Amino acid sequence: MSQHNSFKASGGGGKKNRTVLKRFERVDLLRKRGEWGDGNRVVGLKKTKPEE
Repeated sequence: MSQHNSFKASGGGGKKNRTVLKRFERVDLLRKRGEWGDGNRVVGLKKTKPEE
């Protein structure tokens, strides 16, 4: 059985940038900005945009 065309990788070859950060990436970003303190909860984090 062959693979459907919609599942194959596109010919562009470039990797797209992710717009959603994982939890540990968000905590690291908040630490860099000074908005994170030790002992803060990792549930219900602020919305953040990735650094460009």
